[in-house]
Amino acid sequence: MTAPPKDRYNAVWLIFFMLGLGTLLPWNFFMTATMYFTNRLAEPATDRMASDDTNGNVSTILGINSSDARSIEPDRTPLQSKFNNVMTLCAMLPLLIFTCLNSILHARIPQKIRIAGSLAAIFLVFLITAIFVKIEFSPVTFFTVTMIKIVFINSFGALLQGSLFGLAALFPASYTAPIMSGQGLAGTFAAFSMICALASGSALEDSAFGYFITACVVILLALLSYLALPKLEYYRYYTIDNLKNTANSSTLNEVELKKDLLEKGDNAAKSGGKQSIVHILQKIWVLALSVCLVFTVTIGIFPSVTADVKSTIAGESEWGKYFIPVACFLLFNLMDWAGRSMTAITMWPGKDSKLLPIMVAARFIFLPLFMLCNVIPRNYLPVYLAHDAWYICIMIFFALSNGYLASLCMCFGPKKVDVHEAETAGAIMAFFLSLGLALGAGFSFLLRILV
Repeated sequence: MTAPPKDRYNAVWLIFFMLGLGTLLPWNFFMTATMYFTNRLAEPATDRMASDDTNGNVSTILGINSSDARSIEPDRTPLQSKFNNVMTLCAMLPLLIFTCLNSILHARIPQKIRIAGSLAAIFLVFLITAIFVKIEFSPVTFFTVTMIKIVFINSFGALLQGSLFGLAALFPASYTAPIMSGQGLAGTFAAFSMICALASGSALEDSAFGYFITACVVILLALLSYLALPKLEYYRYYTIDNLKNTANSSTLNEVELKKDLLEKGDNAAKSGGKQSIVHILQKIWVLALSVCLVFTVTIGIFPSVTADVKSTIAGESEWGKYFIPVACFLLFNLMDWAGRSMTAITMWPGKDSKLLPIMVAARFIFLPLFMLCNVIPRNYLPVYLAHDAWYICIMIFFALSNGYLASLCMCFGPKKVDVHEAETAGAIMAFFLSLGLALGAGFSFLLRILV
């Protein structure tokens, strides 16, 4: 086997980063735009009150301090009250189902179709979302259409994520890190875009339109980046040359190479079957369960509970308007991104360390901590951590641990198996990641009720 070529200009690394950005950008753009969606779900009378404001600014809808929030939160419509929980459930269940399907389809449908096709479908859904900003709907119709779009986006996102982790498993362990880092940036980028929309003073409709068009541009760039990958020598070495056993591989045309790889994957699936998957799972079950628990905790509390925390120090200042966009969404995504990026510097503890699952289990402490913050409305629990500083400190450690531990698990998983099992191990890890997201989505209903 020849020595691997250099990744010139880190081109493959950067494209993997861009594709990682594309996997979670859709979900994050929908999640951080909850203020736009919930405003569209208001009753007609509320809509008229908003339209009577001569300024027509975003601050009309969002510029409320904590004392005002206490008085108007109970008056939210049923659709507004359950939007966050239903949105999370509609996102995570398709993600789980289609990630599971991807573990079956990855040997039958070419990788290029799975990745490029998913990106193209997500681009179209975002384009439709931007167009719908300018179209009037009744609250019930808008709620239904939004949930259908979320189901579609996360179904294709699951195929994209599973295929991407499977592809990264063919490369050195350090090439999973840019995907995880890109996913972290997706949330940061979405939160920053939302804050810019708030600060612009534009009408909510115009801000939302620009917000979703921005997402379209990023997804399109991710698609073009992926299409450029086969032209890179470093990429070809790990995806084609390393998987060819014949000496005359250079004489085969591109169609024959793809056919050979597809047959290789299909034969491996037939020869191994369920026994092969069980064999791989026996090697990586601790890491698979760990990444599942990481996201069960995270999605269980974020954003269903964390987005309902109100500032206690804002008073009449602008901080009340920016508290959730900054302290919840932007801070979470910045720290999550930092945690994911740390794996490019250090990978402690090691893949066989017992400390890693212990650190994952310790994250359950964040659930009661957030529930004891100033969540409004609340019915049962007292507020012990009312000050904004408590919420911000908890969020920093919560997000940092989420990004770092999840990235460690996803990097280590495929490296605990043999080379020919790496892609299947990557798909299994992606499935357990999605399982954690789905469990967290269901768990979020209970946690919000208990507050």
